[in-house]
Amino acid sequence: MFIDSARIFVEGGRGGSGCVSFRREKYVPRGGPDGGDGGRGGSVVLVAKPQVRTLLAFRYKRIFKAPKGQHGQGSLKTGKSGKHLVVNVPMGTVVYLEDTGEQLADLTETKEKFIVARGGRGGRGNARFKSSTHQAPREFEPGGDSEARWVRLELKLLADVGLVGLPNAGKSTFLSTVTNARPKVAAYPFTTLRPYLGVVEWAHHQSFVVADIPGLIEGAHMGQGLGDQFLKHVERTSVLVHLVDLFDTSSTPLQRYKTVEREIEAYGSGLAQKPVIVAGTKTDLPFDDAAEQELKEYVRDKGLSYHRISAATNKGLKGLLGGCWDYLQEESG
Repeated sequence: MFIDSARIFVEGGRGGSGCVSFRREKYVPRGGPDGGDGGRGGSVVLVAKPQVRTLLAFRYKRIFKAPKGQHGQGSLKTGKSGKHLVVNVPMGTVVYLEDTGEQLADLTETKEKFIVARGGRGGRGNARFKSSTHQAPREFEPGGDSEARWVRLELKLLADVGLVGLPNAGKSTFLSTVTNARPKVAAYPFTTLRPYLGVVEWAHHQSFVVADIPGLIEGAHMGQGLGDQFLKHVERTSVLVHLVDLFDTSSTPLQRYKTVEREIEAYGSGLAQKPVIVAGTKTDLPFDDAAEQELKEYVRDKGLSYHRISAATNKGLKGLLGGCWDYLQEESG
């Protein structure tokens, strides 16, 4: 099961209190204060791990509390600090404060860390309060409070190329053909119910990552269909490949293209400003040449490149992937 959002409660450990103690040894009848400091409370630390692929684990465990710091002891012994509680999350996890929606962190690198709830400081023992005029202090500090809050985790996949299009446009077939990913493929809409990532091996041992999301339908940005739940997974991509089914006769290719175009513009988050490559799919099947020409002219008037492909016969795939690679090279400088 693919889970890409979660709500969790995190709480650091409270700091240990300082100790009130006086040195008591034989032949030292009036020893001075020797109360040690309390230990610091542990913090809750999120760590991005490539081995973790979804937020499914947070469906079953939502409360994360780090250990408290131990209290100080006599003989100037400092209490042991609480261990940090490490919580592994997928790379691409964005952390938001639940009550305000403020973004706290965006964990995109392997082993990148973020302290989401800090532990409290340790309190000072009475030895810290000794002075020339105050030889037997009984003051101490209690342990400090820790951070505690509800946060929201959202997973946005890290990919170079994002596939968009209407349901049954051929995205999953394309992904399974050009990468090692194995999404479910069938001749009916909404076969893809979760995002998939695949790696394209390119020339000179180079590679790039392609993301396939469920197909969009009209009104997707308002919650219709499935695609609106997953558009965030192509927010990080460098280029979008818009696949348009040329075989479908229920509407024209241009009408289908414009439907998805409108949804991407309405979604926002910068998707409409990304470079787009348009690909007419299923060219191994009969299609209307005039209708395809209408689509081709429209996208070229917008300054976009157009490719005619067939994942079933590998026709045009090399040229399309080469176009993706060129965009990625331009972006990397």
